[in-house]
Amino acid sequence: MSTLPITEAFSSFLSDERHFSPYTARCYGADLRQYIEFLSQEHNLEPADAKERAAFNDRQERASQGRPAVAPSLPYTTVTQAISHATADSIRAFLAFLGEQQYSAATMARKIATLRSFYKWAERRGLSDSNPMTMIRTPRQGKRLPKAITIEQIEKLLAAPGDADVLGRRDRAMLETLYSTGIRVSELIGLNLEDLDDAGEALRVRGKGKKERIVPLGAHALAAIRGYADLLRADPRFAPLWADGAKARPLFLNKHGGRLSSRSVRRKLDKYLLQVGLDPTISPHTLRHSFATHLLDNGADLRSVQELLGHQSLSTTQVYTHLTTQRMQDAYNKAHPRAQAS
Repeated sequence: MSTLPITEAFSSFLSDERHFSPYTARCYGADLRQYIEFLSQEHNLEPADAKERAAFNDRQERASQGRPAVAPSLPYTTVTQAISHATADSIRAFLAFLGEQQYSAATMARKIATLRSFYKWAERRGLSDSNPMTMIRTPRQGKRLPKAITIEQIEKLLAAPGDADVLGRRDRAMLETLYSTGIRVSELIGLNLEDLDDAGEALRVRGKGKKERIVPLGAHALAAIRGYADLLRADPRFAPLWADGAKARPLFLNKHGGRLSSRSVRRKLDKYLLQVGLDPTISPHTLRHSFATHLLDNGADLRSVQELLGHQSLSTTQVYTHLTTQRMQDAYNKAHPRAQAS
């Protein structure tokens, strides 16, 4: 099914104004396409590019002039009309359809969030009669605590990459940086050489919404990056990186001299997990969770951890306090002679 003008406009809003990551934008796009397919089948419509474009342009023009939209008589002739005039009952019918597909509660919640964002935007732009999502409740989800691994497991993992060649040193620097700073993989692969403040022992990180923050870099991570950079400079394959006039110079490179991808980071991590016999479900994000948990376990205050992680809301960071509290409770139950009923 081709993309409709109204969903193209929403996608542009997500990337240009909300600065969503390409991955998040793709998820929203997939959810909307499923919704559109449902509406098309419900109203027996086959989207035609010219008719959909005309319906969207008419709606946009009326909105810009402050004129009310003309309510079409049923049956609708375009999917754009079905979207614009959707009611809470339309949404409930779609959710009932999703329920039959046996999606998880988390997936259902994400799809509802997509429609909530879409109709909030559409109503503001005059592209929808109202926001039907105001009548829809998001189902409650069981709290899932983030996964963290022990310091001993971290040490085992970080010792896995070799340091004989530039790619081995890159992998060690990469893993050390993830754990030392708690940054996201998308932030890691976006780092440039210029983002490293060697003297200040810190990194400049570009996070969600293109917001920048400075994060401290531990001694082990800094030493690993320095060792990696030394071999990088000496390797003729990467000479263009140091040429005069070079623009953005990625910190973490693939073997061809291009910027490392998030998929490559995952593959490298999988390789070392297998090598040292750790749980293969550990992900790069597990290192971020472990970073936050270990800081809180050792007395860091919640507000500082929030800033280090780049969380906009303190409540997002508070989930880690549940994890550390649970560990404390487990330790108490195991060690105290009168913790458990006999």
